[in-house]
Amino acid sequence: MTVMSLSRRDLARLLGASAALLPLLPGGRALAQSRRDTLVLGIDISDTITLDPVRQAQYTPPLTLAACYDSLMTLEPDDLVNPKPSLATKWERRPGGDGWRFTLRQGVKFVSGVTMTAEDVKFTFDRLINMKDQTQQYIKAVDRVEVVDAGTVDFIMNSPNAPILSILCNPGCAILEKAVLLQHGGVQGVEAKDQDKATDWLNSNSAGTGPYRLVRWERNGQILLQRNPNHWRGAPAFERVVIRHLSDSAAQLLAVRRGDVHAAFNLIPEQIATLRGDPNLRVDRLPSLDHVYMAVTQNPAANPALARKEVRHAIGHAIDYDGILNNLLGGAALRAAHFLPIGVNGSTEAVARQVGFHQDLDKARQLLQSAGLAEGFEMEIAYGQAAVAGISYQVLGQKLQSDLARVGIRVRLNPMDQVNLRTVYTQGRMAGGLLTFWNPPAVSNDLWASAIVERVAKRVGWEVPADMTALTKRAAEEQDLARAASLWVEWQRRAVDQANHFVLFQPIYQIAVRNTVKNFPLTAAGWQLDTGKVTLA
Repeated sequence: MTVMSLSRRDLARLLGASAALLPLLPGGRALAQSRRDTLVLGIDISDTITLDPVRQAQYTPPLTLAACYDSLMTLEPDDLVNPKPSLATKWERRPGGDGWRFTLRQGVKFVSGVTMTAEDVKFTFDRLINMKDQTQQYIKAVDRVEVVDAGTVDFIMNSPNAPILSILCNPGCAILEKAVLLQHGGVQGVEAKDQDKATDWLNSNSAGTGPYRLVRWERNGQILLQRNPNHWRGAPAFERVVIRHLSDSAAQLLAVRRGDVHAAFNLIPEQIATLRGDPNLRVDRLPSLDHVYMAVTQNPAANPALARKEVRHAIGHAIDYDGILNNLLGGAALRAAHFLPIGVNGSTEAVARQVGFHQDLDKARQLLQSAGLAEGFEMEIAYGQAAVAGISYQVLGQKLQSDLARVGIRVRLNPMDQVNLRTVYTQGRMAGGLLTFWNPPAVSNDLWASAIVERVAKRVGWEVPADMTALTKRAAEEQDLARAASLWVEWQRRAVDQANHFVLFQPIYQIAVRNTVKNFPLTAAGWQLDTGKVTLA
C-alpha cells in the first residue's frame, strides 16, 4: 500500500488547480457580470438530497431553505444567543409555565399570495412531529402545538425547561402553507410518517414565506430561486438566485475571477491567497460553528480491532490535528474537544487543549501494543466525493491515511457518492471510519450533545450509559450558565474518552466575493448566508 506525503503544492494540484474552463451560464454570457438582477453563487451542493425542510439533514441545503422559508424567530449574525422576531413578533411563557405562547406577525403572505395564519403554524409542526424524521429530534421537547386564535399559537412542552427558542430559528422549523401541502400529499396526523407524499413536490417547489421561492433543483447541477414579491420585509434585491454546483475549487476560483459567479464558497487556502490585491474581489471571513469529524465504529463485526477503546484512543493520538489546521487549512480553523464548537457555553480553546486528543505517536504505539496490535491493523475510511470548508474530503482522507500509517494503522480509502455515504452512516453500516460534517440546525448545546447520545452513537455501535444520557439532559436544562458550563466540560470529557468521534476542525468561513456585491451577510447559525439580504453595490 502506498502512503502519500502531501505538500501544499500537491494539495492544490489534487484539487484541480489546472481545471478546464467553467462553462458559461445559460445565454452564453457570464451571468454574474452581465445581469444585475441575478445573484449567482458557486458552491459544492452535491450533498443536497432533499429540499423538504422536515427531511433536511445535510450541510448546504439550509442556505437554500433559509432563502425560501421563514421560521417563527431568527438569529442575527452578530448575536447567536438571543432569537430575534421573524414570523413571530413576541413570545412569552404560556400560562401555567408548561410551554411558550407566540404572537404571529400580521399580514404575512406565502409565495402563493395567501395570508399566513396560526393554522399553518400548527399544520407545519404537526407534520414535523409526526413525520418522525431527524428534524423532529431537534424539537423533541415539544409535545404539541395548539391554536389560541388566528394570530396566536401555544407550544406545549413535555419538558418545560428544555431549550427550544433558538432551536425554532432553524430552517427545518420553517412555516409551510397548509393548503398547498395538503394539495400535494402533505399529511398532518400520526400517519404522516408512512403516508406523507409532499417531499417530491417540495424538491422542486417551495411553500414558504421567504424572500425567494424554489423554481427548480437539478441534482449536482444548480438550484434556481425566484424573487417573492410578497415578502413581509419587502422584495429582495435580486429577481432570481442561481446556486451553481461547482465541486472543483479551481473551477470556483476561475468563475469568481471572471465574473461567472458573485461568490465562491469552497476555495482552498492557496487559492484564497492568490486573491490578495485583486481589485475586483474580497474575502469575507466568519468563524463558524460547524465542524468536520471522523466517526469510528466499535462494531466488532465491522472491524474487531476498533471494538477496543484503547485502539480508538490510539487513533485519536495518531492524528496530526495541528497539521490539518495549519497546513491543509492555512490556519483558517479552530478545533473543539468534541461536538460542542468553540464559542458555545462550556467549550473554549483552553477546554479543548485540556480535554481533547492531541498527537502523541509514542502513546498511540503503546496503546496498540497493549491491545495486542503492535504490528498495527487495517481499517477503512469512507468519505464523500465533495468539498467542505475549502478542502476536499479526499485530501483530508489522504492526510489521515498518512498520519495513521506512522503508528502502523493501514488505511483503505473508500470514496463514495454523498447520498450513499449518508445512507451507510445513518444505517450504521460503516466498515471502519467515516469522514463527515456537523453544522448546527440551530445554536443549542443540547442539539449537538443530544445528537451524540440519541442518534450518532447508534451509528457507531455505542450503547450510551444511562448516566451519560442523564448528564446531557441535566446540562441542557441547567439555568445557571456557570454550572451548565461545568456540566458541559464533563460531558466533553466523557465523550472524548469514548473515542468514537474525532473532531478534526471547526472552519472559519473564507468566501471570495466580487466587489459588485455590497452586503453579503454570512452567519454561523447553520445556513451560512442570509441570501435574502444580499445586495449589489
